Amino acid sequence: MARRSFEERIAARQAAQGPLKEGRVFEHGPAKFLFVTLLVFVFVIHVGGLIVMMAMGMH
Repeated sequence: MARRSFEERIAARQAAQGPLKEGRVFEHGPAKFLFVTLLVFVFVIHVGGLIVMMAMGMH
């Protein structure tokens, strides 16, 4: 028996998973963690920069 192609194996795996649940965006846990971490990092940098600029009187 010949081994299935890479594309066929991916299609079979996706078919076995079923449809994505309503409201669920990230199927991959680490991707969600990275996304949230980057959002928090950007927010903290912006707030920190604002505080520094206000302390220097450059608002």
